[in-house]
Amino acid sequence: MNPFALRQRALAWFHRHKETQAWALLAPGFGWLVLFFLVPIVIMFAYSVMPRGEYGGVERGFTLEHYARFMDPLYIKILWRTLEDSTICTVACLLTGYPVAYVIARATKWRNFLMFLVILPFWTSFLVRTFAMIFLLRDTGLINTMLLKLGVITEPILMLYTPFAVMLGLVYGFLPFMILPIYASLEKLDLSLLEAAEVLGAKPMARFFRVTLPLSMPGVVAGSLLVFIPALGSFLTSDLLGGAKEIMIGNLVQNQFTTARNWPFGSAASFIVMALVLVAVMIYLRVRDRDTELGAH
Repeated sequence: MNPFALRQRALAWFHRHKETQAWALLAPGFGWLVLFFLVPIVIMFAYSVMPRGEYGGVERGFTLEHYARFMDPLYIKILWRTLEDSTICTVACLLTGYPVAYVIARATKWRNFLMFLVILPFWTSFLVRTFAMIFLLRDTGLINTMLLKLGVITEPILMLYTPFAVMLGLVYGFLPFMILPIYASLEKLDLSLLEAAEVLGAKPMARFFRVTLPLSMPGVVAGSLLVFIPALGSFLTSDLLGGAKEIMIGNLVQNQFTTARNWPFGSAASFIVMALVLVAVMIYLRVRDRDTELGAH
């Protein structure tokens, strides 16, 4: 059979089997996720319920002692501090990123340039950007040097290796993840709705809270999740900008897999954090679906 006829038969077979065609398109991405996401997750879960090896690693058996160990007040305190820092980071990114996204969405001439500035940090490694924060915040850094030359302060301000430095690094690192989804929602906003609200006598603040903000909520929620979840597992920022003073749950997990070589406990801690994130997302989806149903009625 010649190649042309073979190709025609293959195309005809694909047209007759739409479901097979869809699975063929999904197979590469689905296989990638299974191999590099699902399989490691299953392995980590297996490690979390296995005894720790004498010299690291795991041994055969079943135990829940690693989950019980996480209930120690020390680890609960680290988890609570991480949740607080992640929440504060999310709120700070929202309060900072929403006005930026709003300005970009309403800009005409400078929109592409402003979007370029938002995306520009992604061109550089997160590690390099975090090290750059060190040069800004240290005692002999740019900020203290400028303030000393201007006479605003008489001695350097201690900023590096403080909770403030960690929070500043988190907000700086995850701010673009808040701006981009909100911008996508605001950019699609129908301006005729705002004009109708203005004609009906709504003041600028009323137009914002009654029209703009509700219609941009999908972007706000998406941005909040994109910031909160990575901030919850972040360890590099607190390690470099907080030194050994600020330990987040990500640092705890990292130390268990590297320094302590306690893979089962590190896996158990990871799954507890993952479960908390999953519960939060499920609660949000339930509330969203309930509000959607009430709005439809």
